Amino acid sequence: MRYAHRFVVKAPLAVVADFHRRSASMGAITPPPIRVRVHAAPETLQEGDRMDFTLWLGPLPIRWVAQIEQTTPNSFVDRQLSGPFATWVHRHTFTAVDDETTAVIDEVDATLHPHAFWKLIGLGMWLGLPLLFAYRGWKTRRLLEDKMKALARA
Repeated sequence: MRYAHRFVVKAPLAVVADFHRRSASMGAITPPPIRVRVHAAPETLQEGDRMDFTLWLGPLPIRWVAQIEQTTPNSFVDRQLSGPFATWVHRHTFTAVDDETTAVIDEVDATLHPHAFWKLIGLGMWLGLPLLFAYRGWKTRRLLEDKMKALARA
């Protein structure tokens, strides 16, 4: 299965890439009612780092461990090492539109878990990706554009 999403944010490429490499950003851009609890992750994610977290889908906890791979100044991949899917590879790419605007491209390749319970959970999560990424785009724009306005006023 493959999913792709793209949005544009009025912030320079370096600011957008830095924001997405911070482990705390995941919780900041995750839509309610999903809650994120990070168990272990460095503040800034780099090649080979692991992020261990739980996604709470209402009362259902879903433990996930992802590894950061293929890092460049403009992209990185998080690969599920353990979690609700058989495989999950999420490529984050940041492309400068101009000096003050950046396109964020998310591409996810995944396969459902063979176990019936996890297959059902994974399918539900997969079907929710359009809403999840629409919210993430909106929230990222809101946070970073507010930050850029505050810096311009300072």
